[in-house]
Amino acid sequence: MKNPKRRQVIHAGLATLVAPAVFGGKVKGPTPDEIEGPFYPLTPQADQDFDLTRVQGKNGRALGEAVVIAGRILDVDGQPITGATVDIWQANAAGRYRHPHETNTAPLDPNFQGWAIVQSGQDGGFKFKTIIPGAYPVSKDWTRPPHIHFKVSKTGFHEVTTQMYFPEQILNDVDKLLQSKTPEEQGMMVAQKNDDGTLRYDVVLAKV
Repeated sequence: MKNPKRRQVIHAGLATLVAPAVFGGKVKGPTPDEIEGPFYPLTPQADQDFDLTRVQGKNGRALGEAVVIAGRILDVDGQPITGATVDIWQANAAGRYRHPHETNTAPLDPNFQGWAIVQSGQDGGFKFKTIIPGAYPVSKDWTRPPHIHFKVSKTGFHEVTTQMYFPEQILNDVDKLLQSKTPEEQGMMVAQKNDDGTLRYDVVLAKV
């Protein structure tokens, strides 16, 4: 993030986060791990800020339904973790990743950032704007539901690599990865929908 104005916007967004209840009022342990998958970003990009719907230097906007996702990084005691690195990546609205190993023939979106790295604020908060990713086929009998990959790290804590799922998605009910988790774990991996349409997603780290 080389643009100071964009950096100020990020900090302003973090400062306005409200601290809601976590998982129904209490922390239920660290966020479940999930496979990183084959599409972790390899190609460097200058624009890694919180707004994935626009690419620095381009005038267009990413295709798809825009959504704001906000949450906090917490320890297992429910205390906020400041300065955690929140690394996210996802497919575009057509279900395609911008990655050299991607075999999906769906179109790329030149206006979709696809990858962001932000730091959690004083209250452990983070916030980003993106689009709901498209579902994509893994095999003839398995289509992955919309999801966002998270990798969260902080010195003194175990790193968590996981996936955030979207609420009210039919494919969640038959996804082989999500359904391999316990109902309680699934509850920690599916974002909560707020009354204003934004999504809430908290990540819990265990101390080393």
